[in-house]
Amino acid sequence: MVGLLSESNVLVSLRDTMGDRLSALARKHRVPGAQLAIHHGGEAVAVEIGELEHGGGHRVTPDAAFPIGSVTKSFTATVAMILVTDGDLELDAPLGEYLTELDELGDRQTLRQLLSHTSGFASGPDSECLLSASLRRYVLDHCGPPNLVLPPGSGFSYSNMGYILTGLVIEKVTGMSWRDAMESILLRPLGIEPAFICAPALQPGRPIATGHSVNTAVGRTRPVQQSTAAAEAPAGGLAVSAADLVALGLMHVGTGVSDLLPAIYAEQMRQAVPAADAFGLADGWGLGLAVFRDAAAEWVGHDGNGDGTSCHLRINPTDGWVVAFTSNAITGFWLWQELLAELAQANVPIEASRARGSQGRPTRPPAGCVGTYVNGDLEFVVAADKDGNLRLAIGGDEFTRLICHDGMTFSQEDPASGQRVFGGRFMGNPFTGRVEGIQIGGRVARRLIPGRENRLIA
Repeated sequence: MVGLLSESNVLVSLRDTMGDRLSALARKHRVPGAQLAIHHGGEAVAVEIGELEHGGGHRVTPDAAFPIGSVTKSFTATVAMILVTDGDLELDAPLGEYLTELDELGDRQTLRQLLSHTSGFASGPDSECLLSASLRRYVLDHCGPPNLVLPPGSGFSYSNMGYILTGLVIEKVTGMSWRDAMESILLRPLGIEPAFICAPALQPGRPIATGHSVNTAVGRTRPVQQSTAAAEAPAGGLAVSAADLVALGLMHVGTGVSDLLPAIYAEQMRQAVPAADAFGLADGWGLGLAVFRDAAAEWVGHDGNGDGTSCHLRINPTDGWVVAFTSNAITGFWLWQELLAELAQANVPIEASRARGSQGRPTRPPAGCVGTYVNGDLEFVVAADKDGNLRLAIGGDEFTRLICHDGMTFSQEDPASGQRVFGGRFMGNPFTGRVEGIQIGGRVARRLIPGRENRLIA
C-alpha cells in the first residue's frame, strides 16, 4: 500500500516526475504536444511538452491555447449562471420568455434543461451544413419539434443544440454577441486571453495549437483544420490553455471567485439533475458539468474533442483539487486514460478511467435491435452479418462490430486505435420490451419507422 504524502509533497513529487512521464506517454500515443496543470491547496504544478504542430518546430508554451471542443460548454454554462446570479435569467422559467423563436416549445423548455442536456433536443446538424448561419438562424431552422429525441425534461441526450440555444439566450439578455459576452463577463475577469476557433476568428497574440489525426497502424500524424461553424461556438468554439481550465475550475474550490459566481450558484452547477442519466459518459450531469463519482471522491468536469484535439477538466471541490489536460491529437484521449491512472498512483485522489455503464458478460444481441435510428440528421444503422454478429455504422461511416453485454449494453472496436471501448446501450420500451432507441456517446437516437413521420409525440 502506498503511504499517504502531505499535500505539498504530492505536488513536489508530480513536479519532479510528471514532465518525463507526460513526454513518454505522448510518444507512445503519437501526441505532438500537450499541457498538464494541477492545482491544490493554493499551489500549482504545470507541465508543457512537445510542439504546437507536428514537425513545425514551435514548442508548446504555458500560454498556448488548444481548441477544447465541448469543454466550451462549461464556459458557456458559467456565463449563463453569472446572469442567473445577476437576476437576468431564471433557471426554471420557460424559455419562451427570452426566445420567441422557439414557438410551441417555448413553454416547455427551460435553461436548466439546456445546461443539463435534458431538453430532449438532438445533437445538431453537421458543421458543414451551417456555413455562416447566425445563432438566431440556427435556432429558427433546427430547434423545433422534429429535432426532439425525448420529451423535454424526461431524460438525458447530449446536445450541442441545447448550448447553441443557450448562446442565443445569452445574446438576448445581454444585448451582446456570445463572443463579446464570453469575453467581458467571464474570460477577461479570469485573466484569460480570448481565442476563438470559429470564423471570423480573432487574431490573438497567443499561440494556438493545431489539431492532428493519427493513424497508429501506419504511424502517420497529420494536421487537421478546425471545422466548427460560427453558430456552434457556444458549444465548442473556444481555445484555451490547461492553466486557463484551472482558472475556471478554481471557481468551484473554496469560496471560488465570489464576485463572479457566488459559491451557492457554483454548487448548483455541480449538483446532478435528477433526469440527467448520462449513461456511458458520466455518473450524472449538472449545469454545464459532468459528475464523476468514485471510491476516492466526487469530481465534476468536462471532456472535449476538437478536430484533432482532446482536452479534459476535473474538479474536486471538497478536497480542493483541479486537474486540467490539453493535447493536440485525437489519440490524446488514450493518453488521458493512462494519465489518470498515473495521477492516482501519485496520490491524487482521482480514479482511473472506467466505462460509465455496466458491460457485464458477453450475451446474445437483444431481439429486434437491427434497424436504423436517428438523432436529428445523424443515422445509426445496426445490421447483422452472416454469422449473426451485430455491426454498427454511424453517419454513413464503415461498419464496426458490436459486442453485446447484459442490460442491453454493448462495446465496440475503436477504428483509430483498435482498442475495444464501451459503446452504449439499446433502449427498450418499459411496457412492451421492444427496442425503440439506442444511446451512444450520451446521444439518444430513436428507431426510424418506415412510412411514418419521424416526429416525437411528446
